[in-house]
Amino acid sequence: MAVEIERKFLVKGDAWREAPAVFYSQGYLNSDKTRTVRVRIAGEQAFLTVKGANQGASRVEFEYGIPVSDARALLQLCEQPLIEKYRRKITYAGFVWEVDEFLGENQGLVVAEIELPAEDTVFAKPEWVAGEVTHEPRYFNSNLAREPYSRWK
Repeated sequence: MAVEIERKFLVKGDAWREAPAVFYSQGYLNSDKTRTVRVRIAGEQAFLTVKGANQGASRVEFEYGIPVSDARALLQLCEQPLIEKYRRKITYAGFVWEVDEFLGENQGLVVAEIELPAEDTVFAKPEWVAGEVTHEPRYFNSNLAREPYSRWK
């Protein structure tokens, strides 16, 4: 069983924009809080991902590569709106940060995620990392599909 340990932060400034970006389109076949089933096209690759409920900053995750043509068809079955974003991967102090710049109904939101080997792992933060939102469910991509950033009050 695979376990994902991830922390999520808001982003400030523009220094992160120097990294190359890849366009992502993703949707949720199921976005129940106890499990999600996601379809994602990332550049020229596609994936089907199943995630369990969060336990702190951890959760079970299973991800499988699928044909892009299948992913395009599955995205038509997903809850709307789809999540569209540009992702940049930035290596900093031995870890890879993934910075997501959201588009569409989530435009204006930029978050950074870091995957860790353990929840108590100590890591350095780049200067563009702001407040932590790991435990705030509204920042989960599955929730952004149901309640986009543009609708927050």
